[in-house]
Amino acid sequence: MIQQKFSGVRESFLQRRYAVSLGRRYVLAAASVVLLGVIGCSQVNGNSSAIAQPSLSQTDSPLQKKTVMPDTKFVDANNRFGFKLFSEIGLQNTPPTKNIFVSPMSIGTALAIAYNGASGSTQQAMAKTLEFQGISLPEINSNYAALNKLLSNPDANVQLNIANSLWVNQDISLRPDFIQITRDFYQAKVANIDFQNVTSVNTINDWVKDNTGGKINKIVKQIAPNEVLFLINAIYFKGKWSQEFAKSQTTTQPFYSVSGQQKQHPMMSQTGDYRYYENDQFQAVSLPYGQDGRVSLYVFLPKQKSNLQVFQQNLNAENWEKWMSQFNKRKGSIKLPRFQTDYEITLNDALKTLGMAEAFTNKADFSGIGKNIAISEVKHKAFVEVNEEGTEASAATSVGFRATFARQPQTPFKMIVDRPFFCAIRDNQTKSILFMGAIVEP
Repeated sequence: MIQQKFSGVRESFLQRRYAVSLGRRYVLAAASVVLLGVIGCSQVNGNSSAIAQPSLSQTDSPLQKKTVMPDTKFVDANNRFGFKLFSEIGLQNTPPTKNIFVSPMSIGTALAIAYNGASGSTQQAMAKTLEFQGISLPEINSNYAALNKLLSNPDANVQLNIANSLWVNQDISLRPDFIQITRDFYQAKVANIDFQNVTSVNTINDWVKDNTGGKINKIVKQIAPNEVLFLINAIYFKGKWSQEFAKSQTTTQPFYSVSGQQKQHPMMSQTGDYRYYENDQFQAVSLPYGQDGRVSLYVFLPKQKSNLQVFQQNLNAENWEKWMSQFNKRKGSIKLPRFQTDYEITLNDALKTLGMAEAFTNKADFSGIGKNIAISEVKHKAFVEVNEEGTEASAATSVGFRATFARQPQTPFKMIVDRPFFCAIRDNQTKSILFMGAIVEP
């Protein structure tokens, strides 16, 4: 009996195990929060609970038994999407007049989880936008799991935490296979809460705050009566420089804006050996974090005959790979402004331009999550602080879902039973009519 049970569990485990190809690189994201709000009022699957039990526990996941590198084609796809998105965002800020700081990892992870629930032409459009064409869904999920495991706290002086959660209205059930995937591959926390309770907003925001180092305090402002689900991805990064900037070397010096105006600003300064690259258009340096320098901040400075706008026009995945291959060790000095900034943007237009417009329309097919839903709004918030000790960053991406069917406003009815009528008494569980009658004279 026990042997049969064990064999069944083992067979189930082997059937669910995804193959993960070997790769050589990894992607770093700063910090992020992802929010999905699914709008509707009916149960998605009345025969299942939103708190479905995972078939792969955290102790028996194949990805935890050995270090698995994400596939190179998967990392390349993520990078291509990130640069495409940044380019679209940049077009809204031409010429550059304000800071932009985003986390493509945050946005990509959010949309990848949503991609698990997409079907038909909606899935195809998202695959094109996310650069997932040619990569199967099992490969995507396994690679995200491997990537997140590798990125988690890679160094004693580098903190990188990634967390996911599903917050489901207590009266709602979701597709259990969708919940299963978020648990098995994205290690998602799943919780049922009462969305009508005023404390629900604080409950969700407290989780976000706890998983972003306190830098994202509020991602959910309020919960509308017809919202039933929030899917949240949180990423937080904090790294100390491998070689800290001495505070005694920080001095106030002029910093020149795009318009040529100057302001006095604290400039950090140091000398040493760096990975460095220079061409006719810019200088670039790699400033490593931690003990082994596995994670770095890359700074690209357009030359005076060029500018940031020209640089952004040439910024794409292909050029990035070419530039990365040409960094070499070189002695030098650097002055870097101490800075802190936050940024907020709605990504609807950018994502539509990149090819996933259908996901925002009534033709959207997210039947893998629930029925009759489409993306209503994608928002992104980000924060970064760079000082003499290192860098701290966080971001928040909210993906809201709306109902695709139009609700007609209802006016109060009046029913005056002042003439002959029919009535019945029915057992609703069995649907049996227990009594019925026609009343012509009460």
